[in-house]
Amino acid sequence: MDRYELRREDYSLSADQSDLQTAYAKFFQTYSTIDVVRAAEENGIDRSLWERLCATGASTMALPEEVGGDGATLVDLTLVAEEIGRWLAPVPWIDHVVASRLLARLGALSADNPHSDAILSGAQIVGLDPQIDNVAGPRLVATGAVADQIVVREGDDVVLLTYDAAPAKVDNLGRLPMAWVDPATASTRTVLGSGSASTSEYQRALDEWRLLTASALVGLVEQTMRIAAEFATSRYTYGVPISSLQGISHPLANIAITVEGGRALARKAAWYLDVEPEVRPELAGAAFVFMSEEASKAATMAVHVQGGLGVSTEAAATSYLVRARGWPLAGGDPAATAQRVAHTVARRADVASPVAVPAAV
Repeated sequence: MDRYELRREDYSLSADQSDLQTAYAKFFQTYSTIDVVRAAEENGIDRSLWERLCATGASTMALPEEVGGDGATLVDLTLVAEEIGRWLAPVPWIDHVVASRLLARLGALSADNPHSDAILSGAQIVGLDPQIDNVAGPRLVATGAVADQIVVREGDDVVLLTYDAAPAKVDNLGRLPMAWVDPATASTRTVLGSGSASTSEYQRALDEWRLLTASALVGLVEQTMRIAAEFATSRYTYGVPISSLQGISHPLANIAITVEGGRALARKAAWYLDVEPEVRPELAGAAFVFMSEEASKAATMAVHVQGGLGVSTEAAATSYLVRARGWPLAGGDPAATAQRVAHTVARRADVASPVAVPAAV
């Protein structure tokens, strides 16, 4: 097996990648405390945290060097997303970087665009509609209440929308800055591209959104597990810590397996989406579906471990639970992604093993 083939199956981090994740872990641990998270729930964003995050280069790292970015890989981006999920950071980083990368691929971050520098620096937030279904008319957009520009798909067109006044935030389970966005009422409507090539780029953006959301859920689940494990090792019943009871220890072990499995799948999906996007196009969606299902289960179990305390509003576990259930719904029904994954795999199987035609008698 040559080094290239080996790399396709080895998703361990390089020293630089480990340093990158450590740096952002420390950043969010310092600036995205549970108090900051709760204080941002009304608006769905902490502007100070967003400015600090962009100052670290998080908004430019995701973009190609030819438009002024740092050319980070998708694997690099999953590391940042994981820390965002671990600390429930109230920032629209995933939507912004995915939408910005889409703008770059469609040629909308050229020197002719007066907003390019502001988008690169994060001074202007770009959002997108991450739903798979190509809906017409108003749609709920996760960053609709805070985005300066929003990318949506309308039929065979990819359109950039701006509004004089930001749409009103809609209360939602994920505590996101979600709002109804109606292309018909936009202040400006710019067609970025039309036809199959443009819609294919939009589909890639949807895959990237699902990939990074899956990574965020990996970090969320791992931190939820740690919260529950720390509680279980300090809580005693009949003279022994409850962590020694199989009803507690076995579910926590299952959560650890979920974390490692989801992490490996997300990194594998990131590598293929970057290097060989046509070979395994279903992996990003598969990672999203897996973590969407397992995150809710794991967060619920973590709450159960803490009993009555776990369901109190003061408990951090509650904040993790509502986001574990709410974040995946920002992309619509996860079942739609599961169906797309199934169709993708079925089409590949049909091509690999075409139905034999009986010979004429």
